[in-house]
Amino acid sequence: MIVLIALVASTLVFRLMGALGVRRFDTWVVAAAHGMAVMLVLAASAHFVPEGVTVMPNHADMVAIVPPFVPFPSLMVYLTGVFELLGALGLVIRSTRWAAGLALALLFVLLLPANVYAAVADIPFGGEAATPLWQRIPEQILYIAIVLWAAASAPRPQWAQRPLLRKA
Repeated sequence: MIVLIALVASTLVFRLMGALGVRRFDTWVVAAAHGMAVMLVLAASAHFVPEGVTVMPNHADMVAIVPPFVPFPSLMVYLTGVFELLGALGLVIRSTRWAAGLALALLFVLLLPANVYAAVADIPFGGEAATPLWQRIPEQILYIAIVLWAAASAPRPQWAQRPLLRKA
């Protein structure tokens, strides 16, 4: 829930900055892209926090929600943390926002089994009860929608502008 609050609050702060004259944040989509970046940095930080830290979710909490069919759970947690940080960086740079948005949408889809597993197996997270599935799925859909919205608002690279099929 804290990451959702961070997303909403930071998006509102960025948009307020835009309303106050900071041109970078003069649209909702850019404010949301930056809000998502803040959320991703916060979420990614848990991937690297040592097990002994109890004030926030830590690496061990993240490993616990990895479904049993995923190989090398600890490595996967570190890897997804790196992907989240790279995605956050990609969202704040206009020229990479399109690719970052698409990559993050894919990452969120790939992370969905971990969220389902954590809810169904009732795995506590950060010392608190598991987040129910009815909350996790809509949050994941919201995150996917925001990164795709951000991607759609950004310029596509040259190679992505060409039509896939040539007219005969």
